[in-house]
Amino acid sequence: MVAPDAVSEEDIEKLIIPDDLPDEPTFKAYIEATVYDKEGHPIEYRKQPMRSLTQYFLALMSIPLIGTYQSSSIDQAQNILVNVLGLPSQQTTYASGNKDSAIILWDFSIQLGSGTQAFSITLNSLAAPISNGSGAGQLIYEGVNVAYTSTSISAFVITFNQSPGAINVTEIGLQGTIYIAYGNSSALYAVNSYSFLLSYDTFTTAISIPPGGLAEFQIVISFTG
Repeated sequence: MVAPDAVSEEDIEKLIIPDDLPDEPTFKAYIEATVYDKEGHPIEYRKQPMRSLTQYFLALMSIPLIGTYQSSSIDQAQNILVNVLGLPSQQTTYASGNKDSAIILWDFSIQLGSGTQAFSITLNSLAAPISNGSGAGQLIYEGVNVAYTSTSISAFVITFNQSPGAINVTEIGLQGTIYIAYGNSSALYAVNSYSFLLSYDTFTTAISIPPGGLAEFQIVISFTG
């Protein structure tokens, strides 16, 4: 039997910007979870707003707004990237002698957990992350996918429970990783990575994945206006 949504579509529409501000930009974010038993039958569906973005998400979103460097005359990273994300103010590249040949990239994934904690904008980990594996208390993370449009980010993951007991998922986070790629002093391609927790939310009640079952989790963030 499929459980009803935790919130209605109308609730999600009103998540950040109320209806009486039609000219303001709209930000919407939500989490979806669908659980299947070992025969592949859906046994639970959940949808709820995602409310808890960290300072790392806000810093990351500054990149498309203000760029990665300060100005044409100051080739140093924006202060928010250095102070919040801990990125270097400059990245030397030796491959071509061109100071602009280093590049910055980012990607997203979903992390699940079995604990709970109070939200803080400086959180950078779940209370009790569920590790990737087939042992007791572990989930196999597969089918990770991230889709982008000009106005949205959607992260999706399929998890399998091959342990002997049910696993309860109580917390979920959007994980982000920044990659700085450059040519090092040995003329080799090198990549430095930096990982952050971009959001942290708990489910209204635990998502229980039975032995042999699987669950699909999705986080969607969209901007309009």
